[in-house]
Amino acid sequence: MDRTLVLTAEVAIAQGHRVEVTERFDDETGEPSVVGIVDLDTGIRYQRSEPQRGETSRWIGRVLECTITLHAGGARTELTVDPIGQGATEARVALRGADEAADAAKAEADRWGGADRAPQTEAERFW
Repeated sequence: MDRTLVLTAEVAIAQGHRVEVTERFDDETGEPSVVGIVDLDTGIRYQRSEPQRGETSRWIGRVLECTITLHAGGARTELTVDPIGQGATEARVALRGADEAADAAKAEADRWGGADRAPQTEAERFW
């Protein structure tokens, strides 16, 4: 599935180039934000000037489209990237969905009365 990255900088990467994207996850929203991009074909590195904090993940993709928009406030780059292989970002989204599904299943089991009952004692057997 293609990913669209929107950056508030002028990041010119040619179509077809392989890139390594580094993302940091926001603890409050759980959404990833791009911290840096490395054009693996040219070796040019684009990264934010503020220090990196928190957990980061990296994934590799191929640039499908690059659009740079210039305006009075600066530049805006929109990159459409096709991820190559499964990366940590997809795994994190899958795990978040699995956690939500497990919580929903537990809530449904509680609703049907399986969790609040005390186990019945078995009658003693005589042989």
